[in-house]
Amino acid sequence: MAQNPDLVIRGGSIADGLGGELFEADIAVAGGRITEVGKVSGKGTEEIDARGKLVTPGFVDIHTHYDGQVTWANDISPSSQNGVTTAVMGNCGVGFAPCKPEDHQRLIQLMEGVEDIPEPVLSAGIPWQWESFSDYMDWLSKRPFDIDIGAQLPHAALRVYVMGERGARRDPATPEDNRAMAALASDAVRAGALGFSTSRTLNHRTSTGDYTPTLKAGEDELTAIAAAMHATGRSVLQFVLDLSTLNEDLPMMLRVAEKTSCPISFSVTQNDRDPRRWRQTLDTINAAAARGLSVTAQIAARPVGLLLGLELSRNPFQTHPSYRAIAHLPLPDRLARLHQPDVRAAILSESATSTDDPLFFRPNYDKMYLLGDPPDYEQPPENALGPQARRQGRRPEELAYDAMLADNGKGMLYVPFLNYAEGNLDAVREMLSDPHAVPGLSDGGAHCGIICDASFPTYLLTHWTRDRKRGEKLSIPFVVAAQSRKTALAAGLKDRGVIAPGYKADINVIDYGRLHMHPPKVHYDLPVGGRRLLQQIDGYDATIVSGVVTQRQGKPTGARPGRLIRGARDDVRQFGAAAG
Repeated sequence: MAQNPDLVIRGGSIADGLGGELFEADIAVAGGRITEVGKVSGKGTEEIDARGKLVTPGFVDIHTHYDGQVTWANDISPSSQNGVTTAVMGNCGVGFAPCKPEDHQRLIQLMEGVEDIPEPVLSAGIPWQWESFSDYMDWLSKRPFDIDIGAQLPHAALRVYVMGERGARRDPATPEDNRAMAALASDAVRAGALGFSTSRTLNHRTSTGDYTPTLKAGEDELTAIAAAMHATGRSVLQFVLDLSTLNEDLPMMLRVAEKTSCPISFSVTQNDRDPRRWRQTLDTINAAAARGLSVTAQIAARPVGLLLGLELSRNPFQTHPSYRAIAHLPLPDRLARLHQPDVRAAILSESATSTDDPLFFRPNYDKMYLLGDPPDYEQPPENALGPQARRQGRRPEELAYDAMLADNGKGMLYVPFLNYAEGNLDAVREMLSDPHAVPGLSDGGAHCGIICDASFPTYLLTHWTRDRKRGEKLSIPFVVAAQSRKTALAAGLKDRGVIAPGYKADINVIDYGRLHMHPPKVHYDLPVGGRRLLQQIDGYDATIVSGVVTQRQGKPTGARPGRLIRGARDDVRQFGAAAG
């Protein structure tokens, strides 16, 4: 090489992102790119001894909700603490641009309801220095981050911006509406949007209970938007469907893909109501791919599970009248009351009442667990509170009550509600192994008080390649490729996800044997002291973004080389096509 590299990573065991066997080599980095992989003779300005360590490309998480957080924070945690070096936000049709001033509160209420990000946090944190999507992108492009950020155009924001109250109440779009949305969507791609997202699930509601504006958007509307975006530059159409309408909505989305040549990506999960429906969905995806369509299934790495507790958004007793009478009290005062025998007896004597909260399920104690330390997301059914209570001759409600009182009221219960219909993760393994599937659904930045799944990238390594005891594992090369190169290509990012000369120098150096997730804990570090669930992660010796170390031994270095990805403006879509 003509000059010494900026960084040399020495002697690591490399999973290069292409799925081949691990190999030992050095990696040289200069100017934010990998310049050499092999035996590097030159000395780097900085050197990392990676002997005995696993070295991977930085992970690309294509399903996050950092749309608000990127406007007030520069460190995109918790994803940046889990080996993620690129995060794509704007999923599920929700986001904050485009937006007229009079609709600020409407979009905040939608994000609060859909993604459990509290209104006070969003109202205090978002500066609203934009109206159009292009303005939003221009504003974000001036901000430095500890990872790269990609953005999608959210359908709900676009629909309300064009249609106003008609859009919010889910009226059909007129041809004029469709033309206006299509023009703005085309502008969004020119501004750097990686795609467009929408939602058709009844679970997505505003904090006031209204369904998402996109719930019943017509095929003509979706076709007009997708066609305009993809004609301007490669764009992905990301969406969420309901099991109840899957038979109608999935064929419609496939028709949109066929008419527009737009790649599509959507979530596939195992549901308790129809535990094998996911297999039929993947078969449909594979048949569509055989016809030449670009279809990607996003798969959660473990059960999508609710965390319930006194410090969290929901708990099993929240609809009991005696609990509701004290629910408004600060945690210490509430805890004192809950310890009183008469309060305990009253709450346990009552039953859960009906609610329209889509994330409150009438407690099923045969599917409610104590997560443990280290957290165990694949426990046998006999570990659930129901079977435990029957063995002890007690009521499961008592076990749940006592578990939440533990640790000064910080105890949590775990309720897997997707991907655990059969009491194991065999279906998840099969889904992850599908050729048209990638890991997704971490929801980083969202569900602050009920779900803590941003650790999916770490879990893919710890559980699936090393720790699983209740079934077959997956290989390290497969898992690394799945959440680096494969996810990067799914988002149209051809310049990253591979350890090879010329690729972007986004790299993890991992102490594989020490890689470990701690149980989720509540932190109050959002604007106005807002709450969120985080998991401490051990084992990432270094995370490198554009050749700069951003995390060292699990702690941020303060370096922020990450930037907003401007898809159509950057070279991310053209680079490395031959390697893809």
